[in-house]
Amino acid sequence: MKRFLLLFSSVFFVTPVNAGEITSKIIDSVSLTVQGAAIQSERLGASYSVSGSNIQATSFGGIGGAGTYDVNTAGQAFSFSESLRDADTVVTTQTVSAGTVASPNLYGNSTTQLGGEKSTLAGSLSGTGVPSVTAGGPGTTAVGQRSIELSVFK
Repeated sequence: MKRFLLLFSSVFFVTPVNAGEITSKIIDSVSLTVQGAAIQSERLGASYSVSGSNIQATSFGGIGGAGTYDVNTAGQAFSFSESLRDADTVVTTQTVSAGTVASPNLYGNSTTQLGGEKSTLAGSLSGTGVPSVTAGGPGTTAVGQRSIELSVFK
């Protein structure tokens, strides 16, 4: 009986190790980005407004020219306000040289963003360590990443 228990315990409690069930992954990456120049420009249309009190309009002004106005009752107080905003001139062509707009057209509502400056921007991968990155100038991004995964008995 003792021999049977010894044989029985060795069969069920001793299992061979299978190296195929152990997985190890190391992933290194470096990402370098230089921001491009950008211009966003919105063309504004024309507008005209006039307001007042004790004023008489013979002809209204506007985009085409000046108006003619007179005081309604001479010797009495009056107020008058006139404003004109000319529309932006439509641009139908832009000159592009070496991939950039040399003299961009800027309409009435514009946002300009300068391009990044590479300067010292750099990154490298190493087989023995963590990736390294070196900062660049304004408008740049450098990211180094190491990801390690160890799976046992997947």
